[in-house]
Amino acid sequence: MRPAYLVVAAVVALALAGCSPGEDEAAGPVISSAASPAPASKEPTKTGPTKKGPPPPSYSDWELGAARLPLRPDGLGEMRPTPPELVERRFPTVDLLPPPEDDRFRSTIGPVTPAIRERMGRTWSSRCPVGLEGLRYLTVTFRGFDDLAHTGELVVAASEAEDVVSVFRALYAADYPIEEMRLPTTADLEAHPTGDGNNTAALVCRPTTGGTSWSAHAYGLAIDLNPFQNPYEKGDVVLPELASSYLDRSWQRPAMIRPGSLVVREFARIGWAWGGAWSTLKDYQHFSATGR
Repeated sequence: MRPAYLVVAAVVALALAGCSPGEDEAAGPVISSAASPAPASKEPTKTGPTKKGPPPPSYSDWELGAARLPLRPDGLGEMRPTPPELVERRFPTVDLLPPPEDDRFRSTIGPVTPAIRERMGRTWSSRCPVGLEGLRYLTVTFRGFDDLAHTGELVVAASEAEDVVSVFRALYAADYPIEEMRLPTTADLEAHPTGDGNNTAALVCRPTTGGTSWSAHAYGLAIDLNPFQNPYEKGDVVLPELASSYLDRSWQRPAMIRPGSLVVREFARIGWAWGGAWSTLKDYQHFSATGR
């Protein structure tokens, strides 16, 4: 999303958002290694009726972003088995934007203002293949793993903004859980790998090796959704580095994206392809308008 969207060489820089020209070049995920704010409460309360069914699993007992991974020669963190605390990952969402006042889906589409541009930091620059006028700042309501409504934010291509909002409207209606959705920043690009990031994000502008081509993320034409539950895999590379348990797609856990699932169908409806269907690598979190 280093790219969590990455080309194994651009990945060398940061395991955040990859810029790759095609499936064979391993466009990695837009994963953030920067530590997210610690959950304010392990057991947030919610008023109103509760849903029927078995009780949800308890929240994960793991301090996000606290343990730095040793670096590999390629600049990525060392790939390690998923800690037991993260095998069935579930954290409450920390609100960085005001949550909706009720349970209704809400969204906004607007320009990238100077304040938003400042927050984006080095994830965009004048060298990028799309200018700020060709991008839009979105806010959308999403359902957290805490079963509460939250407000997320994305920067995407202006041409795709309305369609992207329609996808997240459908995911919210279906109670598809998302842990975190915030703008990647310079801090994410510079963070030492911890392998436990899970930020859903779109635009991160980075060139591939040699700087001759850009990933779909650099155009705002790709989104990485719940990267930890839906990791990137090519050869011995797994991103996030601690998410290998989720490569077992036969063990269905919340937020895992599977062939024919609502998430895949909704992105397909707007013409976006899924990296989980690729053959030379698997990028289960990745959806793009370009098919790469």
